[in-house]
Amino acid sequence: MKKFRTEKYDNFAQPAVRKKMEQALAKVKSQFGKEYSTIIGGERIRLDNKFHSYNPSNKREIIGTFQKADEKIAEKAMGVALETFKSWQYTPAKVRAQYLFKMANIMRRRKLELSAWMVYEEGKNWLEADADTAEAIDFCDYYALEALRYDKGPKLYTYPNEINKQVYIPLGVGVVIPPWNFPLAILAGMTTAAFVAGNTVILKPSSESCTIAAKFMEIVEEAKVPAGVVNFMPGPGAIAGDYLVRHPKLRFIAFTGSKAVGLRIVEQAGKTQEGQIWIKRVVAEMGGKDLIIVDSEADIDSAVSGVRTSAFGYQGQKCSACSRLILDDKVYDEFMRKFIPTVEAITVGPVEKHENYMGPVINESAYNSILEYINIGKSEGTCVCGGEPAPGNGWFIRPTVITDIERHHRIFQEEIFGPVLAVTRARNFDHAVELANDSEYGLTGAVYTMNRKKIERAKREVHVGNLYINRKCTGALVGIQPFGGFNMSGTDSKAGGPDYLLLFTQAKSLTEYLGKPKKTKKKAPSRKKSKKSMKKRTVRKESRKRKK
Repeated sequence: MKKFRTEKYDNFAQPAVRKKMEQALAKVKSQFGKEYSTIIGGERIRLDNKFHSYNPSNKREIIGTFQKADEKIAEKAMGVALETFKSWQYTPAKVRAQYLFKMANIMRRRKLELSAWMVYEEGKNWLEADADTAEAIDFCDYYALEALRYDKGPKLYTYPNEINKQVYIPLGVGVVIPPWNFPLAILAGMTTAAFVAGNTVILKPSSESCTIAAKFMEIVEEAKVPAGVVNFMPGPGAIAGDYLVRHPKLRFIAFTGSKAVGLRIVEQAGKTQEGQIWIKRVVAEMGGKDLIIVDSEADIDSAVSGVRTSAFGYQGQKCSACSRLILDDKVYDEFMRKFIPTVEAITVGPVEKHENYMGPVINESAYNSILEYINIGKSEGTCVCGGEPAPGNGWFIRPTVITDIERHHRIFQEEIFGPVLAVTRARNFDHAVELANDSEYGLTGAVYTMNRKKIERAKREVHVGNLYINRKCTGALVGIQPFGGFNMSGTDSKAGGPDYLLLFTQAKSLTEYLGKPKKTKKKAPSRKKSKKSMKKRTVRKESRKRKK
């Protein structure tokens, strides 16, 4: 069987690789403004109502044009997905897995192109875009191998005269609602996990990342996944979040996004509709207010690097991004003296230029919300770095650090989803752990300390789904660091882990009784004596006579 290995990242420090990326960017830019169809059961559909995806580095530049789905289209997608499920559910796991292996190979071939689309449509720098594409490839390979493992079923104990087995069967039709911030990786992960388990999918991508979702659909079709297994339906969130979530024939919802939308989906899915014969399953990841503790016994230089990357990688627009920095009072001054110059050195601008580390935030709504939070932070604490827009024709904001923040302040408690870091002093390690757990979220966190006892205590007591020791709190790897959080961060779904496909299946126990065993009569010893035994007896008699 194929062994899983994470996809290697491209090294843009090499001139040849950089040149290829520049060529990919030019090729992608030549395709701006293209119109993409809704795809249901292989049928390409154009509608009167349309919408655009824009380049956040250049506000008015249209990346792609898409069809705005309505309830009629949603119902059509549901009907096709239901019909396709009738046969797809019985497709052997080996066949389903092969489609994912093919998709992974197509992504490898188109890797730079896919990354280039994310540079323009989502404002990801080259490294972040490359990592996103690599993770999408990893999800395809990993879930294919997981499907083969699940197909074998778990090991059960034996019982006389019975054959016992547990199998995992698919759920039915699901809607997949991925976010814009990992437009290929999370989209590919949720979608492939759902259909490799035997389900059919209605894919409703974020309106901010529809072009990369359309490219994913190209890969699905190039891999010759049967029509109707994945149905591509861009459109308003309400179509998926309300109409489809309430649909009595919908079996599950896979969602990644904001807490507000996620909780509404949980609420809507929990209401039983007329004709519904199951409890809908919700797989939800809803963001975080992630922390890093820097202890008095930490390696300060390592912590400075880890916090900078965690807080400002992809403009702080990762659900795992560090937005709360908790510094032990003993190292506060030393840490900040080293940290602030590294933040001030961050370059902000259009990320089609390799030298720009930070690009734009995703859109005008996010831009205004983040600036509002920065003003709140300035009223609650002291802005020591950034705190204002950056120049350019995009939604650019400088990386911002606000100190003197207390646990009751809004920027300590509320998710901002932008390049804003709240810094809080801790009296000691006990106080730092207490501050870390003072949140309704529980997604990721990191602790920097060289003290073994404190490390073990952090592992026990810091209440997050992904805890990292002496490293950054972003960048979970598929198959190595299963990802998902507690509390208001979601259902702890652990994407990229050995339990994930369970969320898209249901277990069925099979017992076959073989009947009572037939009783066999013991054979009476035979009175007939063989020539060999007679010969042995004769020899013994003659021996006894000689002795006498």
